[in-house]
Amino acid sequence: MRTTIDAAGRIVVPKAVRDAMGLSAGRVVDVVFTEGRIEIELAPADVSVESSDALPRLVPADELPELTDQQVRDALEATRR
Repeated sequence: MRTTIDAAGRIVVPKAVRDAMGLSAGRVVDVVFTEGRIEIELAPADVSVESSDALPRLVPADELPELTDQQVRDALEATRR
């Protein structure tokens, strides 16, 4: 897909790509320039580990978007390939 860069240096990410990546306004991403390519990745969430009773759990520093059932299924399928 093609897009343009505006005078402020911003790139519009096409809707199909935003939807596929789960991007929404305010979502933090990492942008890197590697081997002549610009790569955009979802930034990892900042988390802390809390232990209650016996099991540790990860607690995000900021509120994260809720995962849908389909997103969980897709992630499981991707790891099984």
